[in-house]
Amino acid sequence: MKRVAIYARVSTDGQEAENQLGHLRRFAETQSWTIYHEYVDHDTGAHTRRSEFLRMFTDAAKRRFDVILFWALDRFSREGVLETLQHLSVLGSYDVGFRSFTEPFLDSCGVFRDAIIGILAVLAKQERIRISERVRAGLDRARKEGTRTGRPIGRPRVVFHRDQIAELRSQGISWRQIARKLGAGVGTVRRIYRDIEFT
Repeated sequence: MKRVAIYARVSTDGQEAENQLGHLRRFAETQSWTIYHEYVDHDTGAHTRRSEFLRMFTDAAKRRFDVILFWALDRFSREGVLETLQHLSVLGSYDVGFRSFTEPFLDSCGVFRDAIIGILAVLAKQERIRISERVRAGLDRARKEGTRTGRPIGRPRVVFHRDQIAELRSQGISWRQIARKLGAGVGTVRRIYRDIEFT
């Protein structure tokens, strides 16, 4: 007989997890599964830092149950396709299956297990591609337009005529004063001056 762990999540304390739990308990009974434990979080599913969620994975690693049963995939996690697949893959590495009550096709215990994992993997790959494209597009836009504040990315380019350095130096002005006057670094000013001397 399989041992099942039930996971339920509601976003706020005002929502009632018992609605989910009642259905999940009855479903487990119809499958002749023994309920090992019920993990219930009153938290957003947008991050992993959920106490019962983490506890569930700790117990899964110790093989304390065979299947995790949840109401729907978005109750299990709302972190995105890629992250959700990673969570399910971790469960798989512990030899723990999963089943969604309201989404019968999300069942790693049935005959379509490999197909479900394959579909989720494809969705995760597409998510990685979309993330990569968004990052690349953001970098391209930033290079063309600068940051959102309107300032260019990186240190602003200083523009001045190199002969100005030689002229100011000939007047006995210090390197620090020349640099301040031209809005450049002392090292930059001295390097350009050396280049002038050797040209």
